[in-house]
Amino acid sequence: MIHSRVTSKAQTTVPVSVRRALGIQPGDDIGWEVEGDRVVLRRIEPGSDPFDNPFALFTEWADEVDCEAFDGL
Repeated sequence: MIHSRVTSKAQTTVPVSVRRALGIQPGDDIGWEVEGDRVVLRRIEPGSDPFDNPFALFTEWADEVDCEAFDGL
């Protein structure tokens, strides 16, 4: 098991072996998922946030014509 410590400001360092395994670089976003009594750390791919494109949540507008029409909004 890989360890790190939480500071008084609730900060921690992602150990180098974890950064290498996930391909995490300075400035990358990471996500935490709580699964019962475990937490999963994931590297977040750029552009994977649905709020980057609010129309991505509306699947009824997902055909090619609509995507082109609403792309610049």
